[in-house]
Amino acid sequence: MNKKVRPEDTSHTDVVPTAIYLNRELSQLAFNRRVLAQAEDKNVPLLERLRYLCICSSNLDEFFEVRIASLLANRIEGEHIDPPELHAALERTSIECHQIVARQYELLNKEILPQLATKGIHLLRHEDRNEAQRAWVKHFFDQNVRPLLTPIGLDPAHPFPQVLNKSLNFIIELSGKDAFGRGTGIAIVKAPRVLPRVIQLPAELSDKKGVSFCLLSSVIHAHIADLFSGREITAYSQFRVTRNSDLWVDEEEVKNLRQALQTELQSRQFGVGVRLEVASNCPPHLSQFLLEQFSIEKNRLYAVQGPVNLVRLSELVDLVSQPALRFPPFSPTLPPHLLNENIFAVLKKRDVLLHHPFQSFQPVVDFVRSAAHDPEVVAIKQTIYRTGMNSELMEALIYAARHGKEVTVIVELMARFDEEANINWAVKLEQAGAQVVYGVVGLKTHAKLALVIRREDNALHFYAHLGTGNYHPNTTKFYTDFGLLTSNRELTSEVNEVFIHLTSLTKPKSLTHLWLAPFTLQKQIIHAIRNEAHIAREGRPARIIAKMNALVDESVIRALYAASADGVKIDLIVRGACALRPGVAGLSENIKVRSIIGRYLEHSRIYYFRNDLAHDVYLASADWMNRNLFRRIEVAFPVLDKALKKRVITEGLDPYLKDNTNAWHLGADGNYILKKARTKQAAFSAQQYLMNTLGIPAAMDEG
Repeated sequence: MNKKVRPEDTSHTDVVPTAIYLNRELSQLAFNRRVLAQAEDKNVPLLERLRYLCICSSNLDEFFEVRIASLLANRIEGEHIDPPELHAALERTSIECHQIVARQYELLNKEILPQLATKGIHLLRHEDRNEAQRAWVKHFFDQNVRPLLTPIGLDPAHPFPQVLNKSLNFIIELSGKDAFGRGTGIAIVKAPRVLPRVIQLPAELSDKKGVSFCLLSSVIHAHIADLFSGREITAYSQFRVTRNSDLWVDEEEVKNLRQALQTELQSRQFGVGVRLEVASNCPPHLSQFLLEQFSIEKNRLYAVQGPVNLVRLSELVDLVSQPALRFPPFSPTLPPHLLNENIFAVLKKRDVLLHHPFQSFQPVVDFVRSAAHDPEVVAIKQTIYRTGMNSELMEALIYAARHGKEVTVIVELMARFDEEANINWAVKLEQAGAQVVYGVVGLKTHAKLALVIRREDNALHFYAHLGTGNYHPNTTKFYTDFGLLTSNRELTSEVNEVFIHLTSLTKPKSLTHLWLAPFTLQKQIIHAIRNEAHIAREGRPARIIAKMNALVDESVIRALYAASADGVKIDLIVRGACALRPGVAGLSENIKVRSIIGRYLEHSRIYYFRNDLAHDVYLASADWMNRNLFRRIEVAFPVLDKALKKRVITEGLDPYLKDNTNAWHLGADGNYILKKARTKQAAFSAQQYLMNTLGIPAAMDEG
């Protein structure tokens, strides 16, 4: 394709040929392929390979719960997507999903489990267990499992039971007649959710240097006949159904969002079925029976060579204590100027940039906790998107509210799969006296902001934290993110204006530094891209580097295409789905796209524009997706301090462009290729470099 796309063609409402975009669903599955490649990599420690396999399976679960569910809903409604295109998208994703699942089980059965066995870690099937092990499993079943099972024989009085989303179940075919002389032929057994899926056998039943496990599904399989005395089991299979898990509330009719969501959460477990998993030896007539019960098409049936839920094997990873089979331990460090110093005294002198997980998240916790206990602090404001069931931050906010401070918390109740935790925190905060706001109905509050207002010398002073990641202490150990602690009056005043906007629902004031979605963020991104294109047209060097989780917004992609046509050199580091097609003559020959998949989940969003050596650097909560730019509250904020700006570039961008160990390069055909260094000496891993560099306290001094 040789036609050039001009900058003026970048309106997000325009219709353009789909050939210049890559399919979002296939691109997302390509990301899952890259995660699976980590499980295939023999250089990755064995237990970590199993963990990547579990992550891949978890990603597929969410892909079906959200993306496939959305495509199917569109097909039913007949909206948004042309039927032929929608049908083709479903067909292509179905083929790719089946291939990924087949490779997962091949890898598990032929490589990972056999290699674990050589290390003394045994996952025993019924036929693998010796007499003593079988006796122990029988006792475990009788004492811990059987009392919790409720077999349901299907007949007019016992219709097919409700089956929870992603739960483990069994279908059993019986011969003969039941106790009442009737020929009820099929029964359903639900596995208790309270029981662990991976069960460790006593040490005396394992090899001298090893440890043995079995799966709950295997335990039930081995003794399922005990539930049907007097009848013969002719066939059985484990099964799991994945359901549409998107929550929906009527924004025009809802009076209380929290109450509406609590009701909707109960129904999530029983949404429309979108995938059925059964054991590979499940008889066709039983799998067909299940497909009919859940109204699932046959191409979304997955007959698997192992447990129907690979995600639960992560329990085995956590139970094994062999350090040699894991990544070497890494402990994040603290910037030296924060050691034994009052956080507010430090911030009066300098801004503090934190790069997680290489640097500790503890300063952010200390920032909020110190504010909660500081008698000079009069108010704390914070957004919460994901924070987990246990959170020191939330406890600090509750403490502050109980002790008379003005605490305002904007809790996003619609944070997918974290709704229940957020509802629970919202209730506790309200009970403590905090002002809880549920954001803006219809727009998820995804911005990561915290503001502390402190009385000093008879005046109010602002301190803020702005971040790219969630206020979730657990994920900060595994996600790469940046956070900025600052007392810069211009920035903190604008953060306060954002909070006023979110609580009052009034039109936000004009902001000089912050780019705020859904109002200015997309326009500012497009403007910055066009500015680089203008610089290039005038013959000066122009450069864009951007790092994010996903790039699928057509308006931004078209602006990037136009900038490329004008000679702007563009490097994009996109972890997941990318709809931009790089390296196409006349369209995107100046654009390169890479994806880094490593030990940590790349999560930071960084926008860099050379801007005639001004080197504009923005950190953000937003990916370049339509939902982030137009349907969420998002904030991008500039790094103003020159030393910290340099750190973002040299830590957050340069190493990732240099990476030749974990970097996958996207081709114009939509395929990703892992390009590794030819020699071990030339190998460079961005994440390993940051672990080594930021692990040395002197390297973290911001000068």
